[in-house]
Amino acid sequence: MLRNLLSILRPKTAEQRELALKIKHITGYAPLRLKPYEQALRHHSVSKTIHASSGSKDSNERLEFLGDAMLNAIVAEFLFLKYPFKDEGFLTQLRSKIVSRESLNELAIKINLNQLVEYDKKALQNISLRNSIFGNALEAFLGAIFLDYGFEGCKKFIVDILLRFHIDVDKLQSTETNFKGRLIEFAQKNNKLIDFEVEEIPDGKNRIYKISVKYEGELKGEAQHTSKKKAEQMAAQKCYEVLIPQN
Repeated sequence: MLRNLLSILRPKTAEQRELALKIKHITGYAPLRLKPYEQALRHHSVSKTIHASSGSKDSNERLEFLGDAMLNAIVAEFLFLKYPFKDEGFLTQLRSKIVSRESLNELAIKINLNQLVEYDKKALQNISLRNSIFGNALEAFLGAIFLDYGFEGCKKFIVDILLRFHIDVDKLQSTETNFKGRLIEFAQKNNKLIDFEVEEIPDGKNRIYKISVKYEGELKGEAQHTSKKKAEQMAAQKCYEVLIPQN
């Protein structure tokens, strides 16, 4: 019976065997079932409709939902145990930094998961997808690990691989993220005029926000993003980094 089971689970084609080896290289253990991982690595831009009435596709979006839940719960427990005397605000802020879309996108690239994701290259022309496609795939990948190895297997990968080897949590807690607030505070302290100009740029069904930061009427920072808040912070950071060394 065991031999029959292994023959079902074992990758059959050379392509599947290669994918299984790459997954093992990332997670540290061979996948028992390859199908969840194949789906986790399939972006909706290359997926097919599998349910005509609902329009559901065989993409990684449902697994992304599952992986997101796993990630938030496991990171919350990790931080709760690591910082026993920190309050809720500190824990919430630090978790947000770890699971932010930018952080997950960078993390997916760091562990080479981006090289396994199937997607239409044209999708990267969309700024929103470019900033999230690999981070979303990482969440879906976590969902696949959960289906394959259960909660403990998913937790082991997140804690032992991602948090301990690829994310410097102690350094992250001191990383500044509210550059807009710091910049406004700096300008007020020095009696200077700071202005954030917003331009909305249509991008298909999406909308891109272009933020220009002017300090005493002079352009010091500029950034674009589908999120107005993120665009403001990105532009503010550029301006802040220009001004602070000079003062």
